[in-house]
Amino acid sequence: MNPPLRQRRRTKLATIADVAELAGVSPMTVSRVVNGEDNVRPGTRDKVRAALDTLNYQNHPIPRRVLDADTISIGMVYHDPSVGYLSDFLIGLLNKASLRHVHLDVQRCEARDDEQRQVATLLAGGVDGLILAPPFCDAEPLLQMAIDSGKLAVAVSSGRPHPKLSAVGIDDHRAAYEMTRHLLQLGHQRLGFVIGDRHQRCSERRLAGFHAALRDAGMDPAQVALTAQGDFSYRSGLDAAEELLSAPQRPTALFASNDDMAAAAVAIAHRQGLDVPSDLTVVGFDDAPLATTIWPELTTIRQPITQMAGAAVDLLVRHIRARRAGEPLPCEHVLVAHELIRRQSDAAPRSRPPLRLSAAG
Repeated sequence: MNPPLRQRRRTKLATIADVAELAGVSPMTVSRVVNGEDNVRPGTRDKVRAALDTLNYQNHPIPRRVLDADTISIGMVYHDPSVGYLSDFLIGLLNKASLRHVHLDVQRCEARDDEQRQVATLLAGGVDGLILAPPFCDAEPLLQMAIDSGKLAVAVSSGRPHPKLSAVGIDDHRAAYEMTRHLLQLGHQRLGFVIGDRHQRCSERRLAGFHAALRDAGMDPAQVALTAQGDFSYRSGLDAAEELLSAPQRPTALFASNDDMAAAAVAIAHRQGLDVPSDLTVVGFDDAPLATTIWPELTTIRQPITQMAGAAVDLLVRHIRARRAGEPLPCEHVLVAHELIRRQSDAAPRSRPPLRLSAAG
């Protein structure tokens, strides 16, 4: 039998996940309290602060003026329509920062056009480096700001990392190729694909991997595949799935570029009277928490988001320390392994026509 949470934490440093568990809130909420953001209810803020005190959490925000010479300060801005991805990312980021005794300054962008101001504020505040998470990993103005400032930066999940900046990610092309090949091996010959955010390079890499697998199987993507544009949000997945499933020859399998959009596709299929996976196979990408909280649970590509965020902290800390020692390191592009996780949302296409609700009723 495991000892109570408070007893277990006496033997190791508390992490952001520990605080969230004790307070009964999400890691994102803990992050907002730790970083002094205003958009937390007073009662929730009190619960988080009590948990921070109980666990003696050591990563409270520290004014830059009192940081000693050995302290490393890392800044990050975030705005992501996929809450599950962001939550996993923050867990990896904050846990690793705590273990490495790094001061982490996390700023939320209220709008997508606010990121340059936020990054400028971080740079002016004296951070030693930046972590650029999606969607900012591919934002050219931010990448150039980091380069021009002379600060070190690590981009996470960029489909095509900038040659002058370090990066951590998976092989998006290969991952999408493997998932598409899996669908073909099940016997699907009419496939739909929901493209991710057009501003993120991983979206084009996943689409390219999808097309490459079809061509290698001797199939013409223009003849056997349908595509619809999304932006990684659940709402965009609803619209894309409506479009794909309304086609005269609808696909028997639908591959969405992330789990949020795949979950939306499952919802649209159910709304149209289609059974998943008997009438329609739906697969996703990321293995975010949502993948196992819907029914049926999603077959998906596991992108180790928490591990990637932690690896970005390690990489940035190593480069900052090397620069301080007068021995700067060259940029590194680190590939992390992905995995195809099969659950209940895929199956071979059935031969008989699906049962669908008629338009009249």
